Amino acid sequence: MANDQEKDLQKFLKNVDEITSLIQEMNSDDPVVQQKAIFETEKRLQFAEDVQEEDGCRTTLNKTMISPPQASVKKNADEINSETFLASVEKDAKERAKRRRENKILADALKEKGNDAFVKGDYEAAIRCYSEGLEKLKDMKVLYTNRAQAYIKVGDYQKALVDCDWALKCDEKCTKAYFHMGKAHLALKNYSTSRECFQKILEINPKLQTQVKDYLNQVDLREKADLQEKKAHELLESGKNTAVTTKNLLESLSKPDQNPLFYAGGIEILTEMLEDCTERTLFRTHSGFSIITENEVIRRCFSTGGKDAVEETVCVSVLRLWQAVCKENEENQRLLVMHPDMGRLLPSLLACGVLTIQQQSLALLLQFAQTENGRGLIISHLDLTQLLEALVSFLDFSDKKANSAMGLLTDLTLEERFQVWFQANLPDVLPVFTGILKRDPKVTKSSAFCQCLAIIGNLSAEAAARQQMATSEEFGNACLGLMVRCEEDVDLFREVIYALLGLMMNLCLQSTFVSEVWAAEVSRRCMSLLNSQDGGILTRAAGVLSRTLPSSLKIVEEAVRAGVVKKMMKFLKTGGQTASRYAVKTLAICTNSFHEAREEVIRLDKKFSILMKLLSSEDEILVGNAALCLGNCMEVPQASATLLKTDIVQVLLKQAGNDSQKTDVQLNAGIALGKLCTVEPRLTCSASWQRGEKQQPFLG
Repeated sequence: MANDQEKDLQKFLKNVDEITSLIQEMNSDDPVVQQKAIFETEKRLQFAEDVQEEDGCRTTLNKTMISPPQASVKKNADEINSETFLASVEKDAKERAKRRRENKILADALKEKGNDAFVKGDYEAAIRCYSEGLEKLKDMKVLYTNRAQAYIKVGDYQKALVDCDWALKCDEKCTKAYFHMGKAHLALKNYSTSRECFQKILEINPKLQTQVKDYLNQVDLREKADLQEKKAHELLESGKNTAVTTKNLLESLSKPDQNPLFYAGGIEILTEMLEDCTERTLFRTHSGFSIITENEVIRRCFSTGGKDAVEETVCVSVLRLWQAVCKENEENQRLLVMHPDMGRLLPSLLACGVLTIQQQSLALLLQFAQTENGRGLIISHLDLTQLLEALVSFLDFSDKKANSAMGLLTDLTLEERFQVWFQANLPDVLPVFTGILKRDPKVTKSSAFCQCLAIIGNLSAEAAARQQMATSEEFGNACLGLMVRCEEDVDLFREVIYALLGLMMNLCLQSTFVSEVWAAEVSRRCMSLLNSQDGGILTRAAGVLSRTLPSSLKIVEEAVRAGVVKKMMKFLKTGGQTASRYAVKTLAICTNSFHEAREEVIRLDKKFSILMKLLSSEDEILVGNAALCLGNCMEVPQASATLLKTDIVQVLLKQAGNDSQKTDVQLNAGIALGKLCTVEPRLTCSASWQRGEKQQPFLG
């Protein structure tokens, strides 16, 4: 009994200590600590209620003993005091919870008000709103991260870091806090710490790898730029001639209202001086970009529509200077492209109609496109619609320039950010592409034109882009029109036809794009192209045909009468895997609808050796369509007799029971087996197959 009383006493004292600690924590200035204490108190209250309901008091007593009256009175007094205290705490907790709900509503409203101010660029007002919200609710992490972002906008990086710390106290896995913290440390040139913040994001959420890679790249580039500037400053302090000359030339060029040729001459000299990274960095650190871009005389030369010889000279000299300044210098590239005027200026210079200016503009952009960072700058800061139109205009230039322009466009379109932009802006871009398709291949540079068509074809491979293209009847008709023009001389326009067929194959994947009239016309053109001697054209023409035939029975009938079965059987005998895919699908479509097609397949493949070979392929599309074609041919009387001495039953059973990724393969093999056993009883099956009425699906 003594031991039990000692345990009860120790437990009571422990509870007193814990309750005292909770009271202190509820009065803490730290909102996180405060809220945790409230939560723990509410748990204790619930536990106390449950215990009282179940067994009153948990103290172990010897029931044979009668407690003295005074002990009972003392116990009752303690219980009353304890109940009063717990009731008080419970009431306080409920009041706090009610106030918290009310404050949450107010804090949310202030957050939205702050967000509106932030979007409008009024960062000071946004900071005030977020601060008022935090007065209502001190542990609302989004208010800390939003205010940190606003502090970064106004350059108060230390306060931003403090807010990020508070957000992490609320949620130690808050990626937004680490993001803003990384940006603040980057601005403060704490490169290692900034890097650690961005890497922490990746630890928390590996799916953000692409974004983290961009952030880390920024840190590396800024750190590299910082080191360049330190080295340049040291060189200037040492009195090296080229460094001093660069500085003096920039001072001379900063003189306002001089003759345009004065600036052109000075810029040409400066360009020759910028031979290494140090001189290029000095150009940056001594306000070279603003000296050039803010010069009113130079600006007038760039803004003039029809440029005279002097204005052309100034523009060309500046473009050559920018090439020299930006060579192997990412920070200079960033500063140039991010200038407010550059977004439209560079694309407009590329399309200005003055040959020398267009050439130098293209050379500058090609220089940027050599690196992933440079391509990112172009995509993020230039007017891409205007740039696309300008690059397409180079199709009228010499082969070398046209190919360079298309090479630049190809490099840009391979970037994920360009593809995102393209899908979002396709309605504006589609007229440009339609105009390309309407070009006369006789007067357009062939190799560059083909490369441009390949770019459009690659972009159409994305379902979202293809779906938008499907809404343009003019675009589809332009494709067909180019196909007709190229038919005049298939050998001459072989490369153009090849690229165009690749585009049309993708377009035909979009069922809404293929109208019956359009599909019929395209099918006729493809049937004509099947007479070509070029293997690439043959394969792609068969591919387009296999996707247009399902549009209507009339198109299939016309193709069958034009000899498509014979051509496809030839493909199966001599073509590669891709050509065979298109050929067997076309045969499956034709034999599914027309008895003439089935009879011709049997005539050309009397022992079904070709189809049997396809059934043993590892290519599921070949197997599925071959099974469908074979099942269709069983409709012809006596056709199955040639299979009596083959292992066709075992082959079909294997495919029907195979663990195929495409269930259509199993279905087609099963239906073919059912038909075979029905028309030829001598081919007994281990299972009772019934001839199904379900339409077999085409694969591929």
